[in-house]
Amino acid sequence: MSTATYEPMTCDFDALNALLCGELSAVETYTQAMGRFDDQALIADLQKIRDEHSRSVRELRDHVIMFGGVPAESPGPWGAFTAAVIATALGPATVLAALRQGEEHGRSAYEESLNNDDIHPECHRMIRTDLLYACIRHVEVLNQLLGGSHH
Repeated sequence: MSTATYEPMTCDFDALNALLCGELSAVETYTQAMGRFDDQALIADLQKIRDEHSRSVRELRDHVIMFGGVPAESPGPWGAFTAAVIATALGPATVLAALRQGEEHGRSAYEESLNNDDIHPECHRMIRTDLLYACIRHVEVLNQLLGGSHH
C-alpha cells in the first residue's frame, strides 16, 4: 500500500491577496515617487525596483488564479496612504525613506506569511525564494541611495 498522500490544491487567498495589494501599492508608489526626482540614474534605480514589484504582482496574481481564487485588483487603503506620504514628502531623502519603510513593511508581511500554514507550500517557496529576497534587496538599494548624494 502506498504511503504517498496528495495535498489538496488549497491556499489562503486572503493572505495572498493582502500580499498582492501590498505589491500593487508598491507599483503605484514607486511610479509616483519617480516623478519627484530629476536625477536620471536615481529614477532608473527606482524604475528597476518598480518593475520588480510589477513582476511580483504577476507572480502573486498567477498563484491566486492557479489555486482557484480571485486576485485582488486594487491596492486598497495602503495605496492611498502611501501615495499621500509620497505626495507630501518634503524632499528627496523623505521620499526615499518612505519607500524604504514600505519595503520593510513588505518584508515583514512576507516573513509573517511564511508562518501561515494555510498558504500552499508552492506559494511559500515563491515567497521565500523570490518575493522576500526582492524586498531585502530593495531595502539595501534604498539604503545606498539614502547614503548617496540624493538628499
